[in-house]
Amino acid sequence: MLENVQKKFASTVDPIGWGPATASVAGRAVKNPKALATASTTYAGRLARIPLAAARVFNDDDPNPPLPIDLRDKRFADPAWRENAAFFALCQSYFATRALVDDLTAAGAGDQLQDAKTRQFLNLLMDAVAPTNFPFTNPGVITRAFDTGGASLLRGARFLAHDIVKRKGQPVKVDRDAFTVGVNLAATPGKVVFRNDLIEIIQYEPQTPTVHAIPILVSPPWINKYYILDLAPDRSLIEWAVKHSRTVFVISYRNPDESMKDVTMDDYFVEGFGTAMDVVEEITGSPKIEVLSICLGGAIAAMSAARLAATQDERVSALTMLNTLLDYSEVGELGLLVDPDTLDRVEIRMQKHGFLSGAEMADTFDVIRAKDLIFNYWVSRWMKGEKPDTFDILAWNEDNTRMPAKMHSQYLRSLYGRDELARGEYVLAGQQLDLGAITCDTYIVGAVNDHIVPWAASYKSVHLLGGDVRFVLSNGGHIAGAVNPPNPRSYFHSVGAPQSRKSPTLPSDPEVWRAKAEKQSGSWWEDWAAWSNARAGDLIAPPAVGSNKHAVVCDAPGTYVLQ
Repeated sequence: MLENVQKKFASTVDPIGWGPATASVAGRAVKNPKALATASTTYAGRLARIPLAAARVFNDDDPNPPLPIDLRDKRFADPAWRENAAFFALCQSYFATRALVDDLTAAGAGDQLQDAKTRQFLNLLMDAVAPTNFPFTNPGVITRAFDTGGASLLRGARFLAHDIVKRKGQPVKVDRDAFTVGVNLAATPGKVVFRNDLIEIIQYEPQTPTVHAIPILVSPPWINKYYILDLAPDRSLIEWAVKHSRTVFVISYRNPDESMKDVTMDDYFVEGFGTAMDVVEEITGSPKIEVLSICLGGAIAAMSAARLAATQDERVSALTMLNTLLDYSEVGELGLLVDPDTLDRVEIRMQKHGFLSGAEMADTFDVIRAKDLIFNYWVSRWMKGEKPDTFDILAWNEDNTRMPAKMHSQYLRSLYGRDELARGEYVLAGQQLDLGAITCDTYIVGAVNDHIVPWAASYKSVHLLGGDVRFVLSNGGHIAGAVNPPNPRSYFHSVGAPQSRKSPTLPSDPEVWRAKAEKQSGSWWEDWAAWSNARAGDLIAPPAVGSNKHAVVCDAPGTYVLQ
């Protein structure tokens, strides 16, 4: 009884388990006096050097700082951190203290998971107390206040009060009023041609006089709304495919509520992906269907393709996976959030409502990149009084969804926890899956700055599949790497030509592949279109939108995306 109460308390107050991990590391550090002494001595030495270095800054000499300022750290980009002696000394003191914290954490090392959680917590803490996060120790905030006669501080205070009262202390990141789903988000013309209790299926209207015979089914993640791939006009991969002579369908998932608490991954296959395949086949008459997927949508697409292959169902003609994990053995910082104890706490929180809220999911990802996704907005909104951006990706990101309790638990424990899919142990709808049974051609995209699906982890998929695989490394992160329309700044790395029916042999080591890959100017969208259309069949008249069996239900983007 007491243990259950403690678990419920921990699931609310410390859902990631930072407290116990930090206490364990501190306990080990106390037993390592030599390392503690070394860390303290090093810290004292660095602090002692700061006044002389600051004096050299004042005299416009080379400061020879105790710790270099990382020029990639945008928080300290203001010249005052290097040219003003007082701000220079403050900055150096902060970095010296941060280095001390790192040294003390290293002194208590002894358990890989506890050490990593402690580093994550202390990094978050140090990011929170950075001098840039306080108005009178941030030169940019001070300059802005002088430029506006103090109006920026007043506006920031009003924004802070609003966000505390209306958003539980979460700063507004984007001007949602500037975006409307169906108008300037998810705006590619189409019709909903099917709806059940889990999904809607949208068929997009043709925009070319002829289309390739093989249609595309888009498998989006259920952790977000589908329109990440139909973001905005000229920034929509779905629109790009339609304009490149393709018939495109997309799955739009219902936003789960308490009634879906017992929905399983099997249901997401049977009532979701599997049903969508049947609908696309019936409407188009095509015995072959290409699948375009992203993130968790890629995982269910690969699982479904393997499930279909196990029953000699060969309808999947080609598979594209963007920023997708199939091997969960090295998942980066997300691995700290899916250990058994943390998953126990997640399940306790889900029991109350039957789902994990979208806000909790968003908070999880924000913590991983707190400097950019939390503290950046403390400064811009609450201190500088800046209005929120009008950025479509941020608008989509805030339009979050819930996770049904049973399915979410199955997914996290089976894949992140036990890596059953890569091991060939995962069972979907009564069938054990073998990813090697997927023998169609596959196009895999990783993103070089992806913090959710590290590109090297996505690369591991190339040797799990049984068909020919083309791997491409995009610039950008998890989302910007996918929303990557052709523009002067876009580039990607690849090996071989996309039209080739046989890709070069891929090495097992992703860094070996990267060393051999050539940097290509332009977007991977262009490379993918060439690869995809080479496998898409002859050009034919576009099929009708809907059919007698699957009549048009309503206009795109449908109703589920608005929930």
